[in-house]
Amino acid sequence: MVAKKVLFSGRVQGVGFRYTTKQIASGFEVTGIVKNLPDGRVELQAMAADAEELEAFLHAIRDSDLGGLIKEQEISAIPALVGVRGFSIIR
Repeated sequence: MVAKKVLFSGRVQGVGFRYTTKQIASGFEVTGIVKNLPDGRVELQAMAADAEELEAFLHAIRDSDLGGLIKEQEISAIPALVGVRGFSIIR
């Protein structure tokens, strides 16, 4: 399993970013969470059995309509997510 955390900044809150990310995730074999942060960024934590699947998911986010809203993204490797099933929006 490979897992990554991505912090998206730009115009990423109040525009359906989390909902669209969840919709995109449904087309991939990924599990994870997406949530708004108090500082205006959106945090994504995602995991896949295959590194290529996770990268394809992250590319799909950037290639979607969301790409134009993202100014910057910080990507870091994280330990495998424990107790996470499916892909969820955290409020």
